[in-house]
Amino acid sequence: MALLLGIDTGGTYTDAVLFDEDRSPDPVVAKAKALTTRDDLAVGIDGAIGAVLDGSGVDPATIALCSISTTLATNALVEGVRRRICLIFAGFDEADLHRSGLAEALGSDPVIHIAGGFRATGEERAPLDLDALSPQIDAVKDGVEAFAVVTIFGGRNPAHEIAIRELIRSRCALPVTCGHDLSGELDGPRNALTCVLNARLIGTISALIASTAGALAARKITVPLMIVRGDGSLVSAEFAQERPIETILSGPAASLVGAAHLSGAQDAVISDIGGTTTDIAILRDGRPMLSETGATVGGHRTMIAAVAMTTHGLGGDSDVGVDDKAFNAALTLGPRKLVPVSLFALDAPDLVAKTLAAQGRSARASETDARFVIPTRTPRPEGLRRIDEAVLDRIGDAPTAMDGLALTRLEASALAGLVSLGLIRIAGFTPSDAAHVLGLHEAWDTQVARDAADLIARRKDRKGERLAPDGQALSQMVLDTLVHRSMQVLLDTALAHDGIGSLPAPLLNAALARRDGAARIDIGLALPLIGLGASASTYYPAIGKALGTTCLVPDHADVANAVGAVAGRVMLERSVRFTSPTEGHYRAHLPGVAEDFSDLAAAREKTRAVLETVLREDAALAGAGDVEIVFDYTESAPVVEGRPLFIEAVLTGKASGRPSLRQTN
Repeated sequence: MALLLGIDTGGTYTDAVLFDEDRSPDPVVAKAKALTTRDDLAVGIDGAIGAVLDGSGVDPATIALCSISTTLATNALVEGVRRRICLIFAGFDEADLHRSGLAEALGSDPVIHIAGGFRATGEERAPLDLDALSPQIDAVKDGVEAFAVVTIFGGRNPAHEIAIRELIRSRCALPVTCGHDLSGELDGPRNALTCVLNARLIGTISALIASTAGALAARKITVPLMIVRGDGSLVSAEFAQERPIETILSGPAASLVGAAHLSGAQDAVISDIGGTTTDIAILRDGRPMLSETGATVGGHRTMIAAVAMTTHGLGGDSDVGVDDKAFNAALTLGPRKLVPVSLFALDAPDLVAKTLAAQGRSARASETDARFVIPTRTPRPEGLRRIDEAVLDRIGDAPTAMDGLALTRLEASALAGLVSLGLIRIAGFTPSDAAHVLGLHEAWDTQVARDAADLIARRKDRKGERLAPDGQALSQMVLDTLVHRSMQVLLDTALAHDGIGSLPAPLLNAALARRDGAARIDIGLALPLIGLGASASTYYPAIGKALGTTCLVPDHADVANAVGAVAGRVMLERSVRFTSPTEGHYRAHLPGVAEDFSDLAAAREKTRAVLETVLREDAALAGAGDVEIVFDYTESAPVVEGRPLFIEAVLTGKASGRPSLRQTN
């Protein structure tokens, strides 16, 4: 019996399953969870692997494959976590930085503008001066973690991007991401945005791969290691390390694949609630729908193929705040993730108990009540502001109560930036803590959750009145807010799928509240709702009922991501465009080179052979076994004055196959 080991590394928990696709009716042989250890991922991964093996008694030698899905890349973008990179932007104008959200994504990271790049037909637009570029690379290389390289029309001719990459590699050992490796589309700024995000995520995904490989090696499990991409397909770890941006929505995509396997549903709305995000997608004919415009995460619209999914900063570990815009007592949730204070108390019981007791004796409620600052092991990057350095020095090396830092308003605002840089984390009250107060969960320190809830309940609304009479009532407000916000985002997703767009907030709120006046306002879901995630059974039956639809929380919904991690296939796609620089001449923009032909049929034949070779090489690198390849050809040639005028053609090759397995006894 060959078993598949599926692992999902989420923001709070790391899940593991042992999966036998030939076992019926339940292919899940065993499952287990361990807390994700952000400072050292290997600890949580090893804990999950050890728990699933120990709990099942399975011989590790029977495992033939390990595949992982992760929300780490998605969470990093949603939470605004930044790793400092440098963008080399060749052939573009300064104004191009302010398109597609590129400037916002870059922030204060360095940009090197140089001449270069190509025209749409592949001819050189301006020569590339590598001698002038070398000292600019030397000036920034010690202050960044990676480079992103994008030239204008680099997808049509990548020669300059390749030359710049080789120059960087000759001067330092930092990772380099080129735009043409990620997309052949022509929107330069959006391609640059995708490239920048990819460069930022290399360290995150490399750490995950290294941690997983180390945990497997420690248990003498020598198997192929795969990762789920954002479209639900699988690729090898080596493949993913070069293109980590393709793992955004990896965890959510895996959950969709897992949901289809576990539920047998053909058409449904699937909602996966985790610690950081709620991810919603539509299942049609048993397959997740793919986005036509590329994955959008954390407000960034990339060029990466991914499931058509909306990701919201709404989860069990969302930051609970006071809604200052509401006249009556109201709460906000997220998008920032906190460490639940009842979980943090397991690591620092004395600090938490003493702090909450002292805050409870104070006659005045504070925004910093039940909040703690946790330094991470991430080294300080170069280029920090003086105020950032001062705040880090005050925090020191050990967790501390936020109110004990006595930060000025400017210093307090600097904390958000330090969180984004991964230098600190914040612990505080979350929906997970509220669930402990209400008796829905009991894994962590319930008394700490109660004490923290009592402190938050004392805070004032705009009228100067308490948010809630006590912590119990406050916790119910938190969960009611989570349910209400979940219904809102579910309906927004369904309406967007139907091409309607969002309803005005007053209309939507009235419909959800079922308040009838002179008019009756009603709204709901027409498709069944499938709830996934460890806390889905807590919230989603009530959500389904309120939205007038059946709700299914399938068996193993708590580990659907890990199931999906091993249930998918390797799927790769490459396209070649044909242009016509002059009438009767055709240019095939092949991978890495452009080639001219006088006959379109000959160009197609040569291109098909090249694509097949490249796809088989890609599929082997991606870890596929037996590979099937299909081709699709489209041509734009409108008839003008009675004769066809060739504009452009595209030949697309798609390769697919199940992952190669280690042979077991």
